[in-house]
Amino acid sequence: MIDKLIKRIDELNNPTVVGLDPRLDFIPHHIKDKYYATFGKNPIAAAKAIYEFNIKIIDKIHDIVPAVKPQIAMYEQFGAEGIKTYVNTIRYAKDKGMIVIGDIKRSDIASTAKAYSSGHIGEVAIEDTKHTIYKADFITLNPYLGIDSIEPYLEDCAEFDKGLFVLVKTSNPNSGQIQDLDVEGEKLYEKVGRLVEDWGSEYRGEYGYSDVGAVVGATHPEQGKRLREILPHTFFLVPGYGAQGATAKDLKGCFDEDGRGAIVNSSRGIIAAYTKDKYKEFGEIGFAKAARQACIDMREDLKGALSE
Repeated sequence: MIDKLIKRIDELNNPTVVGLDPRLDFIPHHIKDKYYATFGKNPIAAAKAIYEFNIKIIDKIHDIVPAVKPQIAMYEQFGAEGIKTYVNTIRYAKDKGMIVIGDIKRSDIASTAKAYSSGHIGEVAIEDTKHTIYKADFITLNPYLGIDSIEPYLEDCAEFDKGLFVLVKTSNPNSGQIQDLDVEGEKLYEKVGRLVEDWGSEYRGEYGYSDVGAVVGATHPEQGKRLREILPHTFFLVPGYGAQGATAKDLKGCFDEDGRGAIVNSSRGIIAAYTKDKYKEFGEIGFAKAARQACIDMREDLKGALSE
C-alpha cells in the first residue's frame, strides 16, 4: 500500500493529505439549515450536513491531492449516523481515486485488536460470508501496549494490502511530557521509532519504505530530522502544518534526499479555509473552491521548501 501512496504523491507532485475533521461550526449555514429544516437539530441532520460538506470538498480536491484523513472522533460523536457518514465518506473518496487514512488511533491487544483490524482494514466474517466494512487504506495506531497491539494489524496489512501509521512523535505541545523521556540514553520517541522501523522490516515496497509508517509532528522539526536519520525505511505522516503553527521549512527534515518519505496533513487550514481572511472572497457558498485554493497554496509552499 505504501507504494500506491508514493506513486500517487509523485503523480500529483503533492505530498499533502487533507484531514476531513469537520466540526459543525465549519459547515456553512446553507448546508446545515437545509438538514435542520428537514430532520431537526439532531444527529441525523448533523451527519448528513457533514457528508455533503465532505463530498463537495472531495469533488474539488481529488485531482490535486493524493489522500484524505478522516478523524473518526468527529463522526463517532454523532452515534450511528455519524459512523455511517464516516463509512460513506471513505467510500466516496476512494471512488474518486483518493487514498484514505483512517485516523482512529486504536490501541488494544488480542481479539480486541483483531476486531478493530478486521473492521477497519480487513474483513469481518459473518457465518460463511465475509464483508469489508470501513475500507480505509491506512489507519493510525497507538503503540503504548507494545507489539501485542500491532501484530494483528500486520497480518491484515499483508493479506489485504493495507498500511499503518504508528504514533511516534506527536504534534501536540505537551507530547514531550512522555515522548521526550530519557530511556537508556535515548528519548522515548526514538525508542518507539526504532520499534516501528523493526516492525515494518518485512513489509517494504519498491521505494524502500514500509507499509508500517510513523506519525511525526511537524511542530518538532529537530526531532523529525533526527527520526528521518534513524528510520530510513519508515514513511512519515506529518501533522501540525498550518493551523498548529508548523511551516513548510519546519518539516523539510522529515523528507529524504529525493523529496519522498513523508505526507503532510492539514485539516482545518483546508476544510475551513473559507473562514480565513486570505480566502474570504470565496464566501460560504464557495467553501469547496476555497479548500481547493488552500490545497494549491500548500502544495506550492511545500514544493518551495523542499527545493531549497
